Amino acid sequence: MADVPQDPEAREPTTGEAPETDAAAAREAAAAQASEPTAPGAESPGAGDADDEVVEGELEEEITFETLLADFERVASERDEFLDAYRRAQADFENFKKQSQRRVEEEVHRRLAAFVERFLPVLDACDAARQHGVDGVEPIASALLLALEKEGLERVEPVGEPFDPTVAEAVAHEPGDGGEQVVAEVLRAGYLFNGRVLRPAMVRVTD
Repeated sequence: MADVPQDPEAREPTTGEAPETDAAAAREAAAAQASEPTAPGAESPGAGDADDEVVEGELEEEITFETLLADFERVASERDEFLDAYRRAQADFENFKKQSQRRVEEEVHRRLAAFVERFLPVLDACDAARQHGVDGVEPIASALLLALEKEGLERVEPVGEPFDPTVAEAVAHEPGDGGEQVVAEVLRAGYLFNGRVLRPAMVRVTD
């Protein structure tokens, strides 16, 4: 049987060559694994547990009864300050509203009183006409006085009453019994408007 010629490149590895190849491959695999980047969020075994222990330790040190009590007192103090500020603002607003309403009412009264006062000479003329017996004056005077009374006008004729200097002015005096001053005659009627003296009455009193 003839010998088959052998390929000079195809030869069996020698005994000492295989271990060297395996060791080199192992070193290359280890180097490749070490050079691979760690994925985001990936942690080495045991690292997460250590961080959790640190955080829990810090929370236990920071959150105590004293800190909670201090925070509660601070929040309560701020609440009281805001509540006081709100109450002061509310009180100031109520006072401002009352003052504004009072000023408006006073201005309306003043303007209306000035308007009504313009009719007093007309009423005085009607009184003088009636004293002189002029016919036809009474209905006009009564109608005008009634209309003004609906707006708050009030006629003052204190004949026979004690003299009141707040609503009457004494322009004449006559001897009396020496007691209290009494209105003997009204020379010109006085008028009140909504309880305030619009014009005092001119009277003659007995002393």
